[in-house]
Amino acid sequence: MLEDWLTTEGQPAYRARQISDAVWRQNARTVEDLRTLPAPLRARLDESFRLDTIAQDEIQIADGGLTEKILHLLFDGALIESVLMHYPARGFVGPGRAIHRERHTLCISSQAGCAVGCPFCATGELGFGRDLETAEIVDQVRHAARRLAATGSRLTNIVFMGMGEPLLNLERVLEAVAILSDPRLFALGARHVVVSTSGVVPGIRRLTALGSQFTLAVSLHAARDPLRDVLVPLNRRWPVAEVVAAARDHARITGRRVSYEYVMISGVNDTDIDAAALATLLRGDLAHVNLIPMNPVAHTPWAASSPERVAQFAAMVRRGGVGVTVRANRGQDAGAACGQLAADRAGEPPAPAVARRRDEIVRQSEAALRGNRSSDGLPAGLEAAVRTGGAR
Repeated sequence: MLEDWLTTEGQPAYRARQISDAVWRQNARTVEDLRTLPAPLRARLDESFRLDTIAQDEIQIADGGLTEKILHLLFDGALIESVLMHYPARGFVGPGRAIHRERHTLCISSQAGCAVGCPFCATGELGFGRDLETAEIVDQVRHAARRLAATGSRLTNIVFMGMGEPLLNLERVLEAVAILSDPRLFALGARHVVVSTSGVVPGIRRLTALGSQFTLAVSLHAARDPLRDVLVPLNRRWPVAEVVAAARDHARITGRRVSYEYVMISGVNDTDIDAAALATLLRGDLAHVNLIPMNPVAHTPWAASSPERVAQFAAMVRRGGVGVTVRANRGQDAGAACGQLAADRAGEPPAPAVARRRDEIVRQSEAALRGNRSSDGLPAGLEAAVRTGGAR
């Protein structure tokens, strides 16, 4: 599109490269930053294009500066979030020789809101707004890269674990990953990108067919169908064994280990039975489990598992032959839960609605813990999202 426009403007072909270099290598903010272009051309570009899809950033700092949680206002008024996490070098074995190198990881959103509706997730409370455009996904990265460049650093990892279900916006996610991994553009290797899903099996199968070299992460949260029906409503369409079978094939064909995310909820999915079920489900797979204590989320009746319980659960899964890492929560003092800033901006829902939601979650989870599987189909909003996302 840009090349065609430049041609109609009578501009030489190399102008497109100048613009690309300014955007990707000099982190240009506005058209006025394209200093290699003549002023008349900059003026025409400003009339015809927008260099950024994000109108405003609101940044909250947490963890002594190690975590930056960003609320992005898009030009249509939609709110999305990203989180920039800094990991200093550690474990030095000599001057300048760190065992663990400095890392800067950005967690980004693929949708405004989310239709999946996991009850422990603040984004699920917001419901689904819309899919993000490719540029809106990529601009979250550009904004973080610009802030890091001011300190002489650069992004090392990108994870699609923010707002939304990436595989229900798969075309644009794939386009964004292609841009981010293109050596002529953002130049972050695909192996430094993680794409997460709550279990969209057709999307996983498509990624496998493409032979993608980024890491696949599955938001598992339960290894038993009755409980996962409650915690991840998408399980009612694609049960846990089907999800893991697709992920297992992905690992076998791509040679890339699958990461399984497991939010630890006290008294709900952290029992010995759940640990045994998880180990049995994943034993022998090219897989690794990340245990994450639940972040506090308004209007849910649950709390995070205690550190002691998380450690016991991890030990049981390891003894079952599956690798486990216990993740530390980040951003507790800045609304750590995914979607929390946007949810706070949306305001408190009516008290009766909150009470009904809590009662329904309690009822469903108690039934699931007794082994009773939900007879409900997908919620209407999620069914619509699955259809329009092409995941049938």
